[in-house]
This record gives sequence, C-alpha cells and structure tokens, in this order.
Amino acid sequence: MRIALDGMGGDLAPQEAVLGGANAARDLGVEVVLVGLPERVQPLLETHPELHFVPASQVIEMDEHPAQAVRRKPDSSMSVCARLAKQGKVDGWVSAGNSGGIMAAALFGQGRIRGVERPALGTVLPTAGQPAFLLDVGANVDSRPEYLVQFARMGCAYVKQILGRPEPRVGLLSNGEEAGKGDQLVRETQPRLAASGLNFCGNVEPKEVLAGRVDVVVADGFAGSLVIKTAEATAELIFRSLREEIPRSVAGKAGGLLIRGGVRRLRRDLDWREYGGAPLLGINGVAVVAHGRSDALAIKNAIRVAKQAAETDLTGQIQSAVGAPEKGRRASE
Repeated sequence: MRIALDGMGGDLAPQEAVLGGANAARDLGVEVVLVGLPERVQPLLETHPELHFVPASQVIEMDEHPAQAVRRKPDSSMSVCARLAKQGKVDGWVSAGNSGGIMAAALFGQGRIRGVERPALGTVLPTAGQPAFLLDVGANVDSRPEYLVQFARMGCAYVKQILGRPEPRVGLLSNGEEAGKGDQLVRETQPRLAASGLNFCGNVEPKEVLAGRVDVVVADGFAGSLVIKTAEATAELIFRSLREEIPRSVAGKAGGLLIRGGVRRLRRDLDWREYGGAPLLGINGVAVVAHGRSDALAIKNAIRVAKQAAETDLTGQIQSAVGAPEKGRRASE
C-alpha cells in the first residue's frame, strides 16, 4: 500500500507533514511518498529514510483560485500527487492544503466516477452514540436535490465499507423534523430521499445528529461546513474553558485530578485530529482532504483514512451505489 502525501499543504507544512508521514509509515505499515519542493523537504528527510520522495516545482497557496491555480501550476505538489494516483503509482493521496485546489487537482488528474454529478467532502462527526458521517462539508456550496440524493448514496457506501454498518440510517439536515420544514432545497430533497430505497429516517435537527440518531447526515456544502466548524469550535471552547477554570481554586485543582482520565478520554473522542481527514467522494480514486491546521497526528490519521478507502475499494463501492436509480426515475435520466 502506497499513499502520496502533499508535503507542502497546510499551515504547519512541511515539518508536520514529514513527521506525520513518518509516523504513518511506522505505525500503519504503508509506504509514504512525500511530494514537495526539494529545497524545503529534502533536508527534513535525512532523519526519515523510510519516506520516499518525489519532487514538485510549484505550490498552490491557500489564497489562490483553485481551478486557475491547478491549470497554471501543472507541477504543483497537489497535481503531482493526483497524477501519481492516476498512473497507479500510489493507491491514494492526502493533502492539508487549499481544499478547493485539492478538489480541482483530483478532478483534473483523476476524474470523476461515471455517474457522479458532483464530488462531495465527507467527514466523521462525533455523537453521543457511534460517530456519524456528514456530507457535504464544503465541496459544493450550491446544490440541487439530485446532488443531495447522490451524496446520501455515497455516504452510505462509506459508512458500510469504512465504519462497518450494513444498514446505515440516513438523515437530511434541516431546521425541523417535519417534512415541510427547511428551505426549498431541503423540501424538494426530502421526498426524493424517501423514494430512494435508502434507509431514510427523515429530517434531522443538529440535536438529533449529535444524539446519534442517524449514521449518514446529508446537507449542502454551506450548511455542512458550518456544522462541522461550529462543532470543532465548540469542543475547543469547552476544553479551553475547563483548562482556565479548574486551576482557579484548591477544590477545582483537586477535582481536576479526579476527572483527569475521563477528560482525556473525552477530549480524544472529540478531537478532530483523531479522525484525520475528509475523503473526497465521487473522485475516480482516493483523495483525502486534511484540515489546514493539521499537525503530525492529524496527518497520520488522514493517511489512515486513505489507506482504509483503498483497502476496501471505496471507489468501486461508490460506483455501484450511484448506479442505483431512484424509484420512479428512469435509469437513463
């Protein structure tokens, strides 16, 4: 198993990318191919001989227009990763760089699975029960009902293959559980999901999502991105507040010692770094988008996500899933 890693992507690259790649090679049993600017990456590899290196001469920056940058910089670290995957030299790739650039590089370099209208970004969301899978979280700000139905099919394929749940429950993110609630997109999507043949549980509010009522949460990229960013910020606020408040009194310090183990376990369960990255579903191959602030732990876990996707033939499963037409819809439509 070989996974390419964009050594130039993310706020902490290339140092954390190199360290995360080395940890993945050691702990996950994968070959990691680091792609980046030789002058910045190669000096860091002297202490990590387990990493392979492929040079790139260009970098797509966070503030660049994704599609234009990919066209203008064909030898960017992202584009090189996507080409390696297309050529079969690696089984997938990971980047913590410009998410739009990653999507553009994957589309241009690997293409879409036949039948996929729009690729979607999905991510694991901690809940009171088993983690849920939320998509889209930013690949498509503007969506159509048919896109959301397809997101649900791709999300179910992911949950079956990666999370091991044979009958995923699907919920449509809305501001109310009733079928008539939501904006026009939600109202038009609800009956399509109900007729899709999926295990559709209806509309779900955020409280139902976090209670673990469903396994797959479907939303347009704008709403999904707000949900995941709000969840991350809320978790960080809670733990920061605990760190500041507990040491303020002797009783707080004593209580803090008693609950330290439980708090650490809770923090691990809610830590976005433990979940690695968001797979770009619908691409004809494996591409994983890691958080822009990814450190070595997050990079290692993003590589784990890519490895799991390749091992379980997630691409093939999505191909089969999107080939199933909705009830009442002609297969040729």
